Amino acid sequence: MTKFGELIGSNIPVLIDFYAEWEEEDSNNLHGFLRDVAAALGDKAKVIKIDIEKNEILANALRIKGNPTFIIYKDGEMKWRQSGEQDANTLISLVQQYI
Repeated sequence: MTKFGELIGSNIPVLIDFYAEWEEEDSNNLHGFLRDVAAALGDKAKVIKIDIEKNEILANALRIKGNPTFIIYKDGEMKWRQSGEQDANTLISLVQQYI
């Protein structure tokens, strides 16, 4: 949890994709999709994936129920949250609002 606090405390936006490993099998292009988002944002934002099964305490603390769940943090504060599939352009636009 301390590491998570450091991660989201950044003064640049942090987009986190909370996912489950079994979900990855269903959507083969998910890795490429987030790579595209990260490439478009460059060093102006961080894009991170967190496996909810390996980080159960964190997922429970944040009440992550749906997969995937995307959250944008900046300066330790949650700015946006949405469960369900999102397209790359939508996520890029959302993160750019906080740059």
